[in-house]
Amino acid sequence: MLIGNAGATYWPHFMRWRARQPADLAEPLDTWCREVIGGIAERFGARAVSPSDRPFLPFQRWAMRAEGLRSSPLGILMHPEYGLWHAYRGALLFDIEIAAEAPRAAVHLCDLCIGKPCLKACPVDAYAEASFDYPACLGHVRGASGAACRERGCLDRNACPHGAAYRYPAAVQAFHMAASLRPKARAA
Repeated sequence: MLIGNAGATYWPHFMRWRARQPADLAEPLDTWCREVIGGIAERFGARAVSPSDRPFLPFQRWAMRAEGLRSSPLGILMHPEYGLWHAYRGALLFDIEIAAEAPRAAVHLCDLCIGKPCLKACPVDAYAEASFDYPACLGHVRGASGAACRERGCLDRNACPHGAAYRYPAAVQAFHMAASLRPKARAA
């Protein structure tokens, strides 16, 4: 059972929790999600897993199977209602099979999108239909001209017209951008 968010309704809850934590807490959103989802798992006799757990579990494949989603040109799963503004924060694994309806086939919004504005807003053209130039994106966002991306999030993602009502506020996008810029600890 996948657990996540659509839009940023979780943000005030996370920020209240964050205010009670040490300022130097590593990966605070992952920690909060593990705490919240872990409590739910305990209550229902499930095992909680996170997208950042190792070995990495196939969260995107699970989401595609559960909700019939497909990737956008940005590599983010496109949801028919929430657009690019949703995330899977964890999953509950049960020892028993839970019956669920098969996902309804939905028209992929990217197939209907004329002009693909999501591929035209990035100042360094980091996204292409089949690839992502991570070094170019990282260099730009870390550089002097990357302030708009650091403060308001990925310009290509924000250019997508779908799910705009669920778009994360600038503070949420800045938080995620800052997290993506931090050097990652390597697993031993």
